[in-house]
Amino acid sequence: MIRINLLGRARPKAARKPMPMEGALQGALLLAAAVVSIGVLWYYWAQLDTEAGKLNTDISQQQREKARLQNLKSQVENFEKEKVILQQRINIIEDLQRNRTGGQELLDALANTVSRTDTLWLTSLDRKGSSLTIQGSAGSINAVANFITELKRSGYFEHVEIKESHEDDSSKAVQTFVFQLSAQFVLPGAKPPAPAAAPAPNGAPAPARKG
Repeated sequence: MIRINLLGRARPKAARKPMPMEGALQGALLLAAAVVSIGVLWYYWAQLDTEAGKLNTDISQQQREKARLQNLKSQVENFEKEKVILQQRINIIEDLQRNRTGGQELLDALANTVSRTDTLWLTSLDRKGSSLTIQGSAGSINAVANFITELKRSGYFEHVEIKESHEDDSSKAVQTFVFQLSAQFVLPGAKPPAPAAAPAPNGAPAPARKG
């Protein structure tokens, strides 16, 4: 049906309802919260990134320090090996020097030991390295025992053992005993030799006799 406005007045428009203030405020709060959350997340991300950078730097420094220490360790090991080799060479040189002078010291030690033993003389001496085989004659078994004691006291002989001792049947006029000893000759180094035994009261000790 058609309606006609006979009054000639404009028809009023319907008024729009105003937007509630609570809704606008909630929207603003949500936006602010979103901005703050993004800011906080960005801050923590930046902090973590900085810490990660420091950790990477520390790891690189530790790796360089480890490599340096490993190189130093290798140098120390090489130095220790060279030190061992050098010490072995020094020991060889010292042994050669000691062996070179050991012959005279051996003869002197034996001569002093025999001179402190009555009625005893040596007939032969065999040396192989530091091992000695000593043969001799004595006027009694006690003289052989005294000789062994003097060898041990001298500081030049170790592991002194008697291998053989018996009466010499070839000599009818005088009783004699032949003996054979084994011993190890050692240089006492800085240690002073044992003091000489006092002479027997019945007279001066008999000198060493060559067989």
